[in-house]
Amino acid sequence: MNSSFIQRLIMRPQAGSVMSLIAVILFFVVFGGAQLGNMMGAASWVNLAANLGVVALPVGLLMISGELDISIGAMIPAGSMTVAIVSGYYELPIVVGIIATLGLGVLVGLVNGILTVRTSVPSLIVTLGTLVAMQGVVLSASVLLTGNASVALSAPEWAKSIFGQLIGGSYQIIILWWIGLTLVYQFVVHYTRYGNWIFAMGGDRDSARNAGIPTNKLTIWLFVLSSTSAAFVGMCGAILFNSAQVSGGMNYIFNTIVSVVVGGVLLTGGFGSILGIFFGTLTFAIVTQGIYFTDIERNWSSLIIGVMLLAAVVLNNSFRKMALSSKSKKQQVKKQGATV
Repeated sequence: MNSSFIQRLIMRPQAGSVMSLIAVILFFVVFGGAQLGNMMGAASWVNLAANLGVVALPVGLLMISGELDISIGAMIPAGSMTVAIVSGYYELPIVVGIIATLGLGVLVGLVNGILTVRTSVPSLIVTLGTLVAMQGVVLSASVLLTGNASVALSAPEWAKSIFGQLIGGSYQIIILWWIGLTLVYQFVVHYTRYGNWIFAMGGDRDSARNAGIPTNKLTIWLFVLSSTSAAFVGMCGAILFNSAQVSGGMNYIFNTIVSVVVGGVLLTGGFGSILGIFFGTLTFAIVTQGIYFTDIERNWSSLIIGVMLLAAVVLNNSFRKMALSSKSKKQQVKKQGATV
């Protein structure tokens, strides 16, 4: 029974990310001389994981459905600049800036989604186009409207307490948003029909469409969710740091994809989990920030990330094959029992 329980755990989509997380922590402690208490209590990697995680969750869902959104690299600075220009430079109420920011995210998401479902152009190319376009729009609009590439923002206390507060002097409030959104995604994806639809789309989009699943509408909404989440992260950063800049955000493209893949999501779609993405994001954050708590040379961090990514891909592929093999065996047993 114990071996059966362990086997079921290993075959879960999040198994690879959990094992990667444990392996990274052990590596830093054993070979890097890191103090586990100091490393686990540090705010740097938790803050990084939270900001990255809010974006990684919807991007992971897109990847499960067989699509990809790299325009997040431009939407993060776009979100921060929008709220800063509207409520900082023009001094409109912060509510107006928040609505404008989220509205921009919805608009770009709609463009990405509609172009993807109504053309034969892959979502990677579509979002690459909006990525470059939004970079130009953000820079041009900032210089045209304010004359600068950076804008100051002084948000009221109530807005800071919700979007840009430091808890305990070090931990960003977005950590709570990340945890809350993870719980919401976990329920919707794994306990409602919408999650089944997303997995079905990633497995075989044509079959899902023939089965009556509104694949086009769901794809559009997933792009809206991804773009809006990225704009939200940028907005929170502007409110927290009292300023916004047109640069930044490009690292999120690579970091998000790595976190999602380490979290057990296949690039081909149809396989993954919310908890896996959550732990994958944690793992990536610990790798990039935890090395500062060790005696390991900082230049080795990129090598560790690369090895971790390759190992995660191999692990996830192995676990997926095990899960599919076990499922196939169970179906054969059921058919034999029904025949008898």
